Amino acid sequence: MSDLIIVIRAAGRDTHAHLAAAALRRAAPGAAIELHTSQGVQDTLSAAQVSSAVRVLLVGPVEGEARFAGPTASTTLEAALTDPQGVVAMAPAASAATGDGALRLVGITSCPTGIAHTFMAEEGLRAAAAALGHAIKVETQGSVGAQNALTAEDIAAADLVIIAADTQVNLDRFAGKRLLKASTKAAIHDGQALIRQAQAEATVHAAAGPARTAEPAQQERAGPYKHLMTGVSFMLPFVVAGGLLIALAFALGGIYVYEDAHKGTLGWTLFQIGAKASFTLIVPVLSGYIAYSIADRPGLAPGMAGGVVAASIGAGFLGGIVSGFVAGYAVLWLNRRIRLGRNFEGLKPILLLPLLGTLVVGLAMYYVLGQPVAAALAALTEWLKSLQGSSALALGALLGGMMAVDMGGPVNKAAYAFSTGLLASQVNAPMAAVMAGGMTPPLGIALAAWLFKSRFTPEEREGAKAAGVLGLSFITEGAIPFAAKDPLRVIPALVAGSALAGAIALVAGCELRVPHGGVFVLPIPNAVTNLPMYGVALVAGTVATAVLLGLLKRAPTAQPA
Repeated sequence: MSDLIIVIRAAGRDTHAHLAAAALRRAAPGAAIELHTSQGVQDTLSAAQVSSAVRVLLVGPVEGEARFAGPTASTTLEAALTDPQGVVAMAPAASAATGDGALRLVGITSCPTGIAHTFMAEEGLRAAAAALGHAIKVETQGSVGAQNALTAEDIAAADLVIIAADTQVNLDRFAGKRLLKASTKAAIHDGQALIRQAQAEATVHAAAGPARTAEPAQQERAGPYKHLMTGVSFMLPFVVAGGLLIALAFALGGIYVYEDAHKGTLGWTLFQIGAKASFTLIVPVLSGYIAYSIADRPGLAPGMAGGVVAASIGAGFLGGIVSGFVAGYAVLWLNRRIRLGRNFEGLKPILLLPLLGTLVVGLAMYYVLGQPVAAALAALTEWLKSLQGSSALALGALLGGMMAVDMGGPVNKAAYAFSTGLLASQVNAPMAAVMAGGMTPPLGIALAAWLFKSRFTPEEREGAKAAGVLGLSFITEGAIPFAAKDPLRVIPALVAGSALAGAIALVAGCELRVPHGGVFVLPIPNAVTNLPMYGVALVAGTVATAVLLGLLKRAPTAQPA
């Protein structure tokens, strides 16, 4: 049974009113529909239905509808006939809008790497809902896929939907529900404020028609950073798998395992799988999912095609980023400008948009953008490979320090995305600096809590143990709780230690073929070059962070009982 009430007034257009009623019944099965025509009123609403109305939609003239105490939505007969699902989604959910009493909430959390922020945001929402007396179920879309997945029944029963994500999330299943989009940071730092904001500001999520991109305006507001991070999140598994397979191939067959002399050996085969399969897909996947984030499913095919073109002309990951944005915004623009009759709307997502979008991005990459981007990537690659001395020191310190500035935020992810993308071009040194800089903050905090016990509360010392484990796993977010309590003293210490670790790693010529894993990938032969100096970089950065924390951090004051 639906919670929706619809009142239709014909205004002298009885045939249109009957057709609208039929269309709305199909769009909202179970809705109570009261129809006013010149022949009288059909299916009159009872007093109980009026008094308990949750969602009310008025179709046609709205005069004389003061009987509903809560908020209502109104539309025309033409709109109801043209887009019945869209007008059904307009009806406000009055019970959730009031903010009174316990609510049933559902949410989704997701971050680019799908490891730390995803689950920290989940915990933030769960704790906040419990504190406010609401029930909540949160689906995490992490590195291992969706966990605690929302069912159709969960969504149907929900009063509010909260999406705390730094990547693009498919929202099709939430059509007709009041929904608010936010970042994982909002859920982590103040989940209660986010839930209250959702009660006050959530809007009904419109259903996506068969040939219409879901919520293009909201997607545009997400901004280029979120689109880029969506592409990076889908690209990462290909980089991890390919990098590990290549490292194993070198371990089995030596650094020349890819030559024909080794053809048919296990090492040669692993290299083909890693380099010619996984790594070949990096740029198309990056480009495709940037376009997907911008234009939804119609952008996926043009984005991937643009990525293949970028890779074929030597534009690499920079070309993949460019082609992804060109494809996404081109498809989004075409989707809004092309208008077809109702009988032909279905051709847009499966024929016109993929065809025209692929044509636009392909021509743009071949004739306009591809060669300049390829030249820029080649120059960047040569510069990075030739870095020595003070230049390597400066770049390593910059990349390492960026990892500790916001510990998983935009600055951290910018350094990480830059270094990960370079792996596709066989430039592996920046990745080594980035992982060293990202491991150092939580490791330094754990060491400082052990060396300088008076600077930490008992609870902080206990939490530092968990932070150390996260640091070993290259999860910089383990340092966030400590930085949030005393940012002016803690963050400078973290940045200094990470910058030192990154600088040593780059100056020593360390290279890393895998974009994640922490200490657990270090024993793999050839995953890291110059492993002893990489260990020196990690130890030096960790010790520097701990010593600075001991000098800068004040002893906690006694709290009154």
